[in-house]
Amino acid sequence: MSNIIDPIAEIDESRVADQDVVIGKSRIIFRRFMRNKTAVAGLVIFLALFLFSLFGGFLTPWDKDTIDPLNIGMGPSPEHFFGTTQAGIDLLALIVDGTRTSIFIGLIVGGLSVLISAVYGCTMAFFGGMVDATMLFILEALIMMPAILVVAVATNGGGGFKNLPSWLLLIIVLLFFSWMGTARLVRSLSMSLMQRDYVKAARYMGVPSRRIVWRHLVPNIGSLLVLDFTRGITGAVLAEVAFSFIGIGIKLPDVSLGVLIGQATGQVSSFPWMFWVPLVVMFLLTGSLAMMNDGLRDAFDPSSSSIGRAKRNSGKAVEAAQSSKEASK
Repeated sequence: MSNIIDPIAEIDESRVADQDVVIGKSRIIFRRFMRNKTAVAGLVIFLALFLFSLFGGFLTPWDKDTIDPLNIGMGPSPEHFFGTTQAGIDLLALIVDGTRTSIFIGLIVGGLSVLISAVYGCTMAFFGGMVDATMLFILEALIMMPAILVVAVATNGGGGFKNLPSWLLLIIVLLFFSWMGTARLVRSLSMSLMQRDYVKAARYMGVPSRRIVWRHLVPNIGSLLVLDFTRGITGAVLAEVAFSFIGIGIKLPDVSLGVLIGQATGQVSSFPWMFWVPLVVMFLLTGSLAMMNDGLRDAFDPSSSSIGRAKRNSGKAVEAAQSSKEASK
């Protein structure tokens, strides 16, 4: 599927029915996204979880470091909405802190990986020749590195990183491995853009290389970068949960959804709320991001069937406007 919008395919949606007013591309994309009920539901769920991670601590008087000796290993109750752990710690406070950590890791890794891949891929395509061959060789070499081994060594104090918190180490490692696939795709798209007349004209006029990359190449692959940003968040959250689940991700006293799920795995029958509550939160987080990504993909694609009704309506309106003009003549 092409990630570059064809302006001819969206002409019916870019004009008002009875006026010759052209609607901006960003507004068209926003309207398409908002017409997708599944995508809007995903956005609402994600924003709710984001606000919950920031302000959820106000829902309980307990924090993740306070022990309630009178309610140890108790199920959900009016005093502890999600129950307590076997150590007497309020699970709601742990869920708030864990959700905040997972979302923070996802946003940082997703955003920075897109930025790195865009710059790296566009640079390879722009300069070409020996620069492209050298950078591509480095990229292929990095792709072959075993990610899980690097994560295990870094998060267990190897490589001189003992003084850094585990969440920061995980961000660094995930960021190191998350941008490479997108960089190759950006390179291929940018190489096709380099053949466009406006890029050739800019180079002929002596426009600086950095300005050409940022003003002509990166904006024209914006749809790909936006989609990869949401995919990057999902991938980073799932990677954090997976690595923390097997014990090589987030380390105590830091808390994340993966840590909570991993700790409760062996106690599902005794303390089921400790396992299912963080699992449901993780499912809502990743599921909402997946729904948003599908909605953005359809919004950027002018031939998507999810916008068929709007295109048919606008087409009928255009035909009606044209017939009225002919009648007036």
